[in-house]
Formats: sequence, C-alpha cells, structure tokens
Amino acid sequence: MIYLKLFYEFAKIGLFSVGGGLATLPFLTDLGNSTGWFTPADLANMLAISESTPGAIGVNMATYVGFHVASLPGAAVATLGLVTPSIAVILVIAHMLKRFQQNRYVQNAFYALRPASTGLIAAAGMGVVSISILTLSDYSQTGNLLNLVNWKALVLAVALFFAMKKIKWHPAAFIAISAVIGIVFHFGS
Repeated sequence: MIYLKLFYEFAKIGLFSVGGGLATLPFLTDLGNSTGWFTPADLANMLAISESTPGAIGVNMATYVGFHVASLPGAAVATLGLVTPSIAVILVIAHMLKRFQQNRYVQNAFYALRPASTGLIAAAGMGVVSISILTLSDYSQTGNLLNLVNWKALVLAVALFFAMKKIKWHPAAFIAISAVIGIVFHFGS
C-alpha cells in the first residue's frame, strides 16, 4: 500500500509542479506536513543533497523521500511516480504541438505558464530562506527580534552571494566551502 501512496503522491507533484525541480518544493512541503514522512529540516537537507548531486532536483528529492520511506523499492516507485506525468504530457504535447504551434491560444497558454513557474520557484526560495536563515521557533519562545535570524547562516549567505559575483569559481567549490564552514562552525546545532 505504501508503494501506491508514494506513486500517487509523487505523480501529483510531477503533474502540477511546472517550472522544474525547485517548483516541487511547495508540494514537497505540503507532502511532508500531510504524511509526516519528513520534517521541514529534512526537506532542507534533501534540497542541499539534491543540489549537490548530479541529476534533476525533483528526481533526486523523489528518490530520497522514497528511499527514506520504503527503502530501494520506494525510491524507484517515487521517482517513477514523479516522472510519469511529465513523460505522458510531453508525448501528448509533442504530438499535438506540431499541429498547433502557431495557434495563438497555445502560445498564450505557454506565455501564461511563465509567471506561474516564477511564483512557484519564488515560493520555494522563500521556503528555503525560512528554513535556513529564519529561526521562528527561537523567536516565538523568546520574543526577541535578534533571535528571529540565524546570523551565522545569513552572514554565510551574504558572503557567498558576493563571493560568487566576484570570484568565478565552479559552484561545486562554493558548495564544498559551505560544507566545511558548516562543519567547523557547527551550523547544525
């Protein structure tokens, strides 16, 4: 039964997350909240792992969740669930687009998907910020505004932002540097 639920949940995510892997984050947040399969902190870890490993973010995250929930078969089922709607939609669109690519309604529909994708990615970005930089639980316990922000994470994010603008290294170098900084300065605790 768990395999059917994994396939169904990830098929829904694959069908409605238009805009790539980051657009899956709001859906994954909802999935974690509704099923209890993972916490927001687990989601942040999944995102970090998915960003630093080869492959599509959404597929990596589906595989991670599936493995976490039901081992290797769960990973395969969740991944298959995520990609099945995309494959079906691509096959249908490829067949029809050849006939309708000049149709203004089709062009308008694709144009309208751009802001939807942007909004989903922005929501995902805000979710990552709230998990990694904001410390709402500390703030709610103390009421002190200084406890609202994880200052170490904010300084690291700002430093990396400017370093990436100035130094033209491969993103993997910045990921490795961030991992070392996280270990040295105990970001997880």
